[in-house]
Amino acid sequence: MNETVQKDLPPLLVREAKEKRHLNRTGMNPRNFFAELRRRHVYRVAIAYAVVAWLLIQVATQVFPFFEIPNWVVRLVVLLTVLGFPLALVIAWAFEMTPEGLKRMADIAPNEYIPRWSTRRFAALIISVVILAAGVPLFHLSQSKPTWLPWVASASTRSQKSIAVLPLLNESGDPGDEYFSDGLSEELIAALAQIKGLKVIGRSSSFRFKDKKEDSKAIGEKLGVSTLLEGTVRKQGDQVRIVAELVKAADGSELWSQTFDRELKDIFAVQAEIAEAVATSLELTVLGTQDKPAKNAATKSVEAHNAYLQGHFYFERGNLEDYRKSVGFFEQATRLDPDYALAYAERSEAWVWIGDLSSEKQKEAWTAAGNDAEKAVAIDPDLAEAHAALGWVRFFIEWKFADGLAELRRAQQLSPWNPTANDLMARVVAYLGQFQEAEKLAGQAVELDPLAYQARASLARILFAEGKLDEAEASARKAAELQPAAAGNHRWQVFVAVQRGDGEAALREAQLEPNEGYRRFELALAHYARGERRAADEALAELIAKDRNFLAYQIAEVYAWRGETDKAFEWLQVSLDNHDTGTLSLFINPFMRGLRHDARYKSLLTKIGLPVRL
Repeated sequence: MNETVQKDLPPLLVREAKEKRHLNRTGMNPRNFFAELRRRHVYRVAIAYAVVAWLLIQVATQVFPFFEIPNWVVRLVVLLTVLGFPLALVIAWAFEMTPEGLKRMADIAPNEYIPRWSTRRFAALIISVVILAAGVPLFHLSQSKPTWLPWVASASTRSQKSIAVLPLLNESGDPGDEYFSDGLSEELIAALAQIKGLKVIGRSSSFRFKDKKEDSKAIGEKLGVSTLLEGTVRKQGDQVRIVAELVKAADGSELWSQTFDRELKDIFAVQAEIAEAVATSLELTVLGTQDKPAKNAATKSVEAHNAYLQGHFYFERGNLEDYRKSVGFFEQATRLDPDYALAYAERSEAWVWIGDLSSEKQKEAWTAAGNDAEKAVAIDPDLAEAHAALGWVRFFIEWKFADGLAELRRAQQLSPWNPTANDLMARVVAYLGQFQEAEKLAGQAVELDPLAYQARASLARILFAEGKLDEAEASARKAAELQPAAAGNHRWQVFVAVQRGDGEAALREAQLEPNEGYRRFELALAHYARGERRAADEALAELIAKDRNFLAYQIAEVYAWRGETDKAFEWLQVSLDNHDTGTLSLFINPFMRGLRHDARYKSLLTKIGLPVRL
């Protein structure tokens, strides 16, 4: 085709002719193809797009939740960013920026000059965007520490050496002596916690392996420990035989073992001996051996100690009837030894739960809880359990938040690696809106007692309040797995699903709720999330009819989520009048955020005594 003929052809045919000439010239073999990719700057576009996409995804996942932007927006940004990558490569191949503007590559001759940035300038741009993208999560970390961060901090302050005390087997031949073997196991946990540099797993996790036959490696992996202390107890009259063995979790090999034949009056000394032997075997040191006696030597009366162990045995069962039984044994312990601070502290906790689980003589039970806690602190000001009990009473019962927080902080200072102290502190500071500290404390509680239901549930509550829905759901599911029968153990899964707008998931979780009252509450939320107004109204009406005295705050939550503000405040007032501890969640509950701009919201917070934050 000569030039004269070419001028007479339409532009489209001319362009096709050029493309054909270019393809024929290059042959488009693989070597020329990759060279063409380079000439057309496709590589550079791919690198630039990947870096900028990373920046966009960081902003969407780290910054959007801070402004309470819905999760579906975050997902949409991520999806569009991923789908845009191949489109960007196609555009880079087909078009090029020239001094005359954007042109199709087919219109550019192979030897035509195409301006481009130097390698140095391009690298500088990419590095700048990378630094900016990396700064987004770093900024987020500085504002709100993720769940794993406190665990890392905890590990950095403690040795990698770790231990779990498995429940000692009762070989006395009398099932009635099981309280003694269980009590001794728990006291060994407390004694080992005095060893510097040793991570000791809490009771809730260790006791999950009671009467279960699992190999040491599996237990070590589930609890995250390198060693296990196991053994047997035989109690006959005033004599006791304890066989203790320290084993390596990885392979079950024995590190140390010993048999102790003692009189019952020497039981405190035996606990100290075992702790010393474990410390020696692991090349660690026991804390405070020169300064003060071990906590469990707070009584010298064997009879009082025996009564305390029986009370503690029932206390750990966690139901109303057994709390009442535990009070009887704690009373026996304090009668035998009026200065038994630990028995007073634990009896205080039992009274708190008796008052919380029953409206019968509630005021009397809570008054007794305060008296016992004060007595425990007066007897032993250095007992962490005493300050924890008093802090619990001051905060949750009396709503004296500053006093309660001070006592709980003191308990944590005295026993920083106690999972219960960390869990209580996490719940308290979360109520005050201090989410960063709350998440850190809850994470430490989970690390120290990984199979404890309450620690996982507390962490789920905090993560949900922070808007970290995926993490909250994971923690809540683990809590429900650990304690399937616990009241409200599907609550956080329902909350997460409702917050996401996933009515199907909310209904599915609500139907799995084991507690009837909480099931009605969760169904009222789930049906409304599904748009089933009639079913939602029926579930709410049943909740009000059957649970108005105990779940007034939950009724207020439903109305708040439905946007029925006046009804929500009406039931919040009922909750306040009932001194319902659920009312303490008013500030941190995302369902209540729609009420914050109402003057009644500020008035309620003021009446409760919580900080007013709008």
